Amino acid sequence: MTTGLDTPVLSRREWLLSDRPASRLQAQLGRAYMVWLRFSANRLALAGLGIILMLIVVALFADVLAPHNPVQGDLRNARLLPPGTGSYLLGTDDQGRDILSRLIHGSRLTLAVVVLVAIIAAPLGLLVGTVSGYAGGWVDAVLMRITDIFLAFPKLVLALAFVAALGPGIENAILAIALTSWPPYARMARAETLGVRHSDYIAAVRLMGASPFRIVLRHVMPMCLSSLIVRVTLDMAGIILTAAGLGFLGLGAQPPLPEWGAMIASGRRFILDQWWVATMPGIAILIVSLGFNLLGDGLRDALDPREAGQ
Repeated sequence: MTTGLDTPVLSRREWLLSDRPASRLQAQLGRAYMVWLRFSANRLALAGLGIILMLIVVALFADVLAPHNPVQGDLRNARLLPPGTGSYLLGTDDQGRDILSRLIHGSRLTLAVVVLVAIIAAPLGLLVGTVSGYAGGWVDAVLMRITDIFLAFPKLVLALAFVAALGPGIENAILAIALTSWPPYARMARAETLGVRHSDYIAAVRLMGASPFRIVLRHVMPMCLSSLIVRVTLDMAGIILTAAGLGFLGLGAQPPLPEWGAMIASGRRFILDQWWVATMPGIAILIVSLGFNLLGDGLRDALDPREAGQ
């Protein structure tokens, strides 16, 4: 398509996919659009994205969506009712509380744990890994030995130790999970940093007088972000399971908070006769964990440079 002056007018898609971007913004938008095209071609990844978006919507509008109070029950008339009884779609627990309402409100706790752990652990791991990889020498040796110590312990066992020291509670559980989640990110960031530390553009920036702090912050860390995003997304399922494990052991969210792991723990006594009390929160954990795994796989395929070259 051309104008009266024979100047070509590009469609929005052609503008985004142009191999000669006229500005940095156009180049960045073009790369983002290519990532979205590769991601949207993966139906399983879209399914995972849909699950996570549904989790976010449910968490945001829990007060509107929940049909009953999640912490107050009816012991006289609604104790251990099976699914589909009256207005209790998923049944009730041993305290007469609606399981569906507790699952809906529990999604807030699950989302809060995932987001807060990612906010704490990912930047910490990125900082340790990039500083270690760029500095090298004794700094690298010390930081990586500390990382190895954390990696030597199973995540749940180490989280149990931290929670035992800090005390039970959802805040301490989040902190404990974050303190055990950063080492893999540090290892990944260090590997990425070692790959770009001696590259020509880093050498050029160094010759221009940039300080090591500026080089790491402005040039090395951005190179690690795509891999970090993928790794964090894939680790979300493990974070949810760790939080549920702490809740199951009574070290996470405390009653009467509707945390999914604690709900499974309270329902294990009735697993043979009133199976729905423990099964429903277990299914919720399964679905959300699956959603994060599918989303992470899709992001990995979309952000992988080797995939981009196909």
